[in-house]
Amino acid sequence: MRNTIVTFKQAKEKGEKLTMLTAYDYSMAKLVDQAGIHSILVGDSLGMVCLGYEDTLSVTMEDMIHHTKAVARGAKEALVIGDMPFMSYQASVYDAVVNAGRLIKEGGTQAVKLEGGREVCPQIEAIVKASIPVCAHIGLTPQSIHAFGGFKVQGKGEEAAKKLMEEAKAVEAAGAFAVVLECVPEALAKLITEKISIPTIGIGAGAGCDGQVLVYQDMLGIYADFTPKFVKVFASVGEEMKKGFAAYKKEVQEGTFPAVEHTFRMDESILEKLY
Repeated sequence: MRNTIVTFKQAKEKGEKLTMLTAYDYSMAKLVDQAGIHSILVGDSLGMVCLGYEDTLSVTMEDMIHHTKAVARGAKEALVIGDMPFMSYQASVYDAVVNAGRLIKEGGTQAVKLEGGREVCPQIEAIVKASIPVCAHIGLTPQSIHAFGGFKVQGKGEEAAKKLMEEAKAVEAAGAFAVVLECVPEALAKLITEKISIPTIGIGAGAGCDGQVLVYQDMLGIYADFTPKFVKVFASVGEEMKKGFAAYKKEVQEGTFPAVEHTFRMDESILEKLY
């Protein structure tokens, strides 16, 4: 059965941990889905790990729709959440609803995610009123990287911690079904998790959250440009891929691939008629 926002609600109530991973194409979505992961996030992180941008700011709605369509075809049980890219919702509530609708109608997602706290609550409320589930995202919000002055832990001081708590309660009140907490001190993330009724999904926010999310290239050791402190490499797939590529090159150059079992046969007497 398809995981839904009800799955998230029930998991929070039962104290069961939720799992979320990114995916950006059909094949990877199928693998993540078959592993039983509750939710697939088609993150705007694709700008960095798929398209080679320095950050997520250059990602467009067309980029997101292109990738979410592919993921939606591969995911049969996971709840597919599409990221709303930079400037697709910040300018107006109208833009937010229209672009969220595009991710649902054109991209095939079942929910959308947007970054920000109180300042985007009107957008969250309007999108939810349009019958589109919203996952909020507070703490370190990569689309605000220039305003933060870099990738920094958020909520360490008293005022900053109070602000994050208020923002978590605000997005909950606006109608978000879950909230991602990114780069938040573990103790604060745990307290936020206890104080709100919607699930918290942590990334660099400790084990006290209701669930966790990681970029699959990070947790498989495929993306080596930058490895955040909060990432654990669960399988060194990147190294195995490089070994496979090198073995392929070696066998092609030696003439041992393709071998007999990789080729097709014919009646070679036919070739005599071609001369």
